[in-house]
Amino acid sequence: MKIIDAHMHFSDNPGFARVALAAKHENTAAHLLQTFRENNIVFGIAMGTHNPGKKPGVCYPGIVDLAGEFDPEHYNQPSCIVYCAGVNGMELDRCDMESTLEEFRRVLRTKQCVGIKLYPGYDAVYPGDRRNYPFYELAREFDVPVVFHSGDTASPRALLKYSHPLAVDEVAVAFPDVRFVIAHYGSPWIVDATEVAIKNDNVYLDLSGLAEGYFTAEEYCRKNRGYLEHLKTWMAYMDDYSRLMYGSDWPLIHIPSYIEVIRSVIPEEHREAVFYGNALRVFSRLNALL
Repeated sequence: MKIIDAHMHFSDNPGFARVALAAKHENTAAHLLQTFRENNIVFGIAMGTHNPGKKPGVCYPGIVDLAGEFDPEHYNQPSCIVYCAGVNGMELDRCDMESTLEEFRRVLRTKQCVGIKLYPGYDAVYPGDRRNYPFYELAREFDVPVVFHSGDTASPRALLKYSHPLAVDEVAVAFPDVRFVIAHYGSPWIVDATEVAIKNDNVYLDLSGLAEGYFTAEEYCRKNRGYLEHLKTWMAYMDDYSRLMYGSDWPLIHIPSYIEVIRSVIPEEHREAVFYGNALRVFSRLNALL
């Protein structure tokens, strides 16, 4: 079965080296590409990290740079890695929006930029904050989805009220012609995330980041049986597996084990869609890269 990893990271951030080791991986391009080959992963959609850029007053798009210094116009990252341009919400009050949007257009004109990523919780900006609206309008203009970090956060200094999945409902209603992705299934607010997706046809859920570190699939399923049954219950309640996408949140997770965990909660008849086909519809630019 071919797999598209719809939510991962591809950054030389020093913190990722530590978490990769905890997951029995190495945070290197060579190691990841080998892992992709071993697990039949044909694309990874990386979430852009914050980029300080060079010009004062411009909030540059977050990018990917594990394989060297990033150059959007002469893409020098592996061809199987595409990315969502990250928005630095903490800087929006201090940036020149016109110049910032032009920088986003510059990367969105390239085929490797397949979406936009926002970080509610970490940036203390609600999805429905009007400062974000220009990015949703860009998503409409370029026909790319917007991904929200949702649910629990890795930092104790982040604020959970901003990352609750219910906050996505407001923008899904305001921009019905834009595709929105609730990352991490909004965990632990799985019920709420499910309802937002049921109510709004333009909302999707990715299954990344529901665990961290190294474990065997058997061990994880045994220890977290209740959690996985809860997840399966609400996926079945939604009864629309076309709204779900596999993602790993690499390098935070041991990829082979996590694939098996997610496979165990998806009915066999829907696995091809969840692990591959749905991502091609949501991140439609991938089709031109196949």
